[in-house]
Amino acid sequence: MAKLTLHQLSKDFGTGRPAVDAVSMEIRDGGFLALLGPSGCGKTTVLRMVAGFETPTDGSILLGERVMSDAARVVPPERRNMAMVFQSYALWPHMTVAENVGYPLKVRGVTGERYRAKVLEALRSVRLEAYGDRRPAALSGGQRQRVALARCLVTSPDVVLLDEPLANLDRHLRGEMEDAFREFHARSGATMIYVTHDQAEAMALATDVAVMADGKLLQMAAPDELYARPEGRRVGELVGRGAVLSVRAAAGAARHFDWQAVQLALTRLDNAPSVDLLVRPQDVHIGDGGLPAVVESVVFEGERYTMGLRLGDGQCLRVHWRERLQVGAVVPVIIAGGWRL
Repeated sequence: MAKLTLHQLSKDFGTGRPAVDAVSMEIRDGGFLALLGPSGCGKTTVLRMVAGFETPTDGSILLGERVMSDAARVVPPERRNMAMVFQSYALWPHMTVAENVGYPLKVRGVTGERYRAKVLEALRSVRLEAYGDRRPAALSGGQRQRVALARCLVTSPDVVLLDEPLANLDRHLRGEMEDAFREFHARSGATMIYVTHDQAEAMALATDVAVMADGKLLQMAAPDELYARPEGRRVGELVGRGAVLSVRAAAGAARHFDWQAVQLALTRLDNAPSVDLLVRPQDVHIGDGGLPAVVESVVFEGERYTMGLRLGDGQCLRVHWRERLQVGAVVPVIIAGGWRL
């Protein structure tokens, strides 16, 4: 196995704006990368180019020292030793579970005892060894997704590509399948690229997260690094349900703001330059000495309420709070800290 390298990768479908625009990144050998971004940002197109289903307009894809795609050559999908899990599972309905899992082996000419042993090993890895004789129609959505994972594992791929694999599952099954993906990654040792628009999935599963928007790579980092230190307003808005405030502050102010600095910045009326400050809901508190804010929305989330607040200058915040407040109430808000974008 080896690292996967994308260098200035671009794809233009002739619409006037490239679907993928000069994306460069390195996915380390055995890493688990989540491609995160809104619909239409280019993340699935990147995945399809890595798989070999789309040809790059420009740039290159390398697996170790081996060139998968560049201006001169394109290695076909069947010769890349990669496997893909689709949102729709893509299982053959007329085949049994075991036959679906063993199909990639059959295509490669593997037969006999070796074939049976590898299929059984793959089914055991996703805890479906008792379901080999069933048809996909007799399985739940989560079980079908496990069959698709087993089909990936059976060929020992270098890279596993997953295109929003949990989109069709309910919330309970999503949690169960997240555990299955972690176990699958640990067991297979394969490099994995996981496309999703759900930041909770990306943060929970991946060793690294790449945030995309408008065909461009905005930032790539470990989940905790991305959450704590987003680069730019767009990443701050996409990750962590944070609010981005425009505040007046002296040039060269620190990246981390304490409450005194935030309060001063929000109440300044001079011509100091404006900066963007990312504020997470957990850094917003209600208490004496704060700035007045109007409660605009209240959502009960079980152990807490999430409320939308509007400051006097019209800017909005979110706060997690243990007590329900009435819409329209005016409350004092303290911003305990923030991150300058």
